[in-house]
Amino acid sequence: MEEKIAYKHLLKQYCEKILLERIATTKQAMDNAQAAANEEGKSSAGDKYETTRAMSHLEKDMYARQLLAHQQDLLALNAIPVNAIYQSPAPGAFIQSTKAGFFIGAGLGKQELDGKTIIFLSPASPLAQQLMLKKPGDAFDFKGKDKILEVY
Repeated sequence: MEEKIAYKHLLKQYCEKILLERIATTKQAMDNAQAAANEEGKSSAGDKYETTRAMSHLEKDMYARQLLAHQQDLLALNAIPVNAIYQSPAPGAFIQSTKAGFFIGAGLGKQELDGKTIIFLSPASPLAQQLMLKKPGDAFDFKGKDKILEVY
């Protein structure tokens, strides 16, 4: 039981690491877009200057929205408990099926971790919602028919 909880802690830490990397990358891209807007010197072609500056601001706004989404994902992940063993899928649960391993914590998609393929799902994702209605032994749809072998 302790090793299962330790494994879920490892999965949660992996999610946190990826989200922190995404936050750092997005902040850098946002700073680069702001710098590009600031560096665009006023030229004789005033319209070109205004267009380039506006595009840089739009780009910065896009990164700001991405940053907010990543920060919200991290907050949601941090609120998910992984210290319990679950009987059925729930946020913080690991689900082993006949086709894959799933962790309900953050929507990172398919990742390789220690030579195993794990599919990281947001609790709000349609697949996670489908899984949360199941228990070990139940079938569900994932790339065809799949079956839950174990939940913890």
